[in-house]
Amino acid sequence: MSTFTIDSATSRATPTPVPGKRMTVPSIRTRKKDGKTEQPLVMLTAYTMRMAQLLDPHCEMLLVGDSLGQVIYGLPSTVPVTMEMMCAHGAAVVRGSWHALVAVDMPFGSYEGSPEQAFASASRILKESGCAAVKLEGGEAMAPTIDFLTKRGIPVIGHVGLTPQAVNVLGGYGARGKSDAEARKIVGDAKAVADAGAFCVVIEGVMENIADQVTDAIAVPTIGIGASANCDGQVLVTEDMLGLFERTPRFVKRYDDLATRIGDAAAAYRKEVLGRAFPTEEQTYRPKA
Repeated sequence: MSTFTIDSATSRATPTPVPGKRMTVPSIRTRKKDGKTEQPLVMLTAYTMRMAQLLDPHCEMLLVGDSLGQVIYGLPSTVPVTMEMMCAHGAAVVRGSWHALVAVDMPFGSYEGSPEQAFASASRILKESGCAAVKLEGGEAMAPTIDFLTKRGIPVIGHVGLTPQAVNVLGGYGARGKSDAEARKIVGDAKAVADAGAFCVVIEGVMENIADQVTDAIAVPTIGIGASANCDGQVLVTEDMLGLFERTPRFVKRYDDLATRIGDAAAAYRKEVLGRAFPTEEQTYRPKA
């Protein structure tokens, strides 16, 4: 993938990409050898150039998730997210990163109709964003589509278990796999998408033992979110992990409380503005003597 430059005179962004160091699909896939991944894969979501810059040194993969619908746009679910949103945010994240493999979610309605529809959508995402892979939700039913895409040069990440785009069918975001039948389906779905060519598989919101079964059952890496510490990697929505929202899913660990810190900073700014303590001489322009 080509490198990028940003003029520091016109932008706050001054990335320093290192040519040839970006993670690739084969480098992700081969992290799992003989059914085992020695060093877990680290993935976080990113939707903007600046967040990508900050996260990139710490991640093997950055996911431009359709969760941006809720996190960035305040939508009630991921269902209304559009191709335009995913392409634009995907391009921003690619511009802000040089190390991590960038994958972009395919939005609801852009791939379910047919393999040909999926190819048209996925190729557009790759062309307009510059990302290395797409992610799509669904198990056995989507295996033919994954096979179609991978045979035509489009790397795919699978996604099984809790699939947020199907929230209207599932009836909510509760953990999956509580019944034996549901557990068998999740394992079968993971095997199907891996056999179809997915180079890794996200397992979301499932019982821990099922995630362990899936991780043992497929040859490609599994990426857990609300799954198991034994998965080959982990992913979280960055804004959840940073404590930017008052309510977060049970499976999220907050590594900071940025909502409080941002609120405190805004309150301090307001106090200084009202008291005419800001701006000071350091922040104003005056004629030279």
